[in-house]
Amino acid sequence: MSTTAQYPAMPIAAGTLARVFATLLAPAVATSKVVARALRHRHDAKMLASLDGRMLADIGLTRSDVHDAFSTPLWEDPTTLLSERAIERRMNRAVSRVTRNATSEAFRAPPTDRPARQAY
Repeated sequence: MSTTAQYPAMPIAAGTLARVFATLLAPAVATSKVVARALRHRHDAKMLASLDGRMLADIGLTRSDVHDAFSTPLWEDPTTLLSERAIERRMNRAVSRVTRNATSEAFRAPPTDRPARQAY
């Protein structure tokens, strides 16, 4: 008498169906993550738009930067443009500070050898 092993077909079929379902669902999940990220970034940019000019200047932005960020297409991240502009301004400020210090040192008056004035 030979014994044959009988394996249940249901768990194997269920695993295959789960993999097929996950494969079909993966693009929808990825798309929903992209949309959620875009909405979150738009929300962050709207919060920046609500700040006044002085507060924007503190973080290195202008009102026109925020306006430019909202003129990008919906699927692009507006906060990328804002961070690039802020970094650009910070770098320009540092370069101008170094240049200004170098030129101010070049035009200093030479030291004099005269004695100090006496107060009578």
